[in-house]
Amino acid sequence: MEEWKFADPPNVAVLSDKSIFKRGDWIAYVSHMEDDGGWLFYNCDNRDWEEREKMLVGLQEVVRIDESIMELADLPEGWHAWRSSKSSPWQRAKSRPVGFNDNDNPAKS
Repeated sequence: MEEWKFADPPNVAVLSDKSIFKRGDWIAYVSHMEDDGGWLFYNCDNRDWEEREKMLVGLQEVVRIDESIMELADLPEGWHAWRSSKSSPWQRAKSRPVGFNDNDNPAKS
């Protein structure tokens, strides 16, 4: 693993779709919460955040599964990142991307 670039320590707790760890789903969407600085990692399905099976993991565990997450170490609080496939480049914006899981509201988590 490359040098740790996140301001948060490797063992900071983050929320992730359980399927990323249990079924090997790829990470399609990342949210860096504005209210508490927390991180949310979503797979590519379109279920509401409240309907997903979530699990608490260390940020380092997410990076071990997908090292491209290191590219998001400087993602500001309140911003989002997404990609259309596992091999696509990450896109970033302060507002959520149009059409990405319109039923979801990460602030509910």
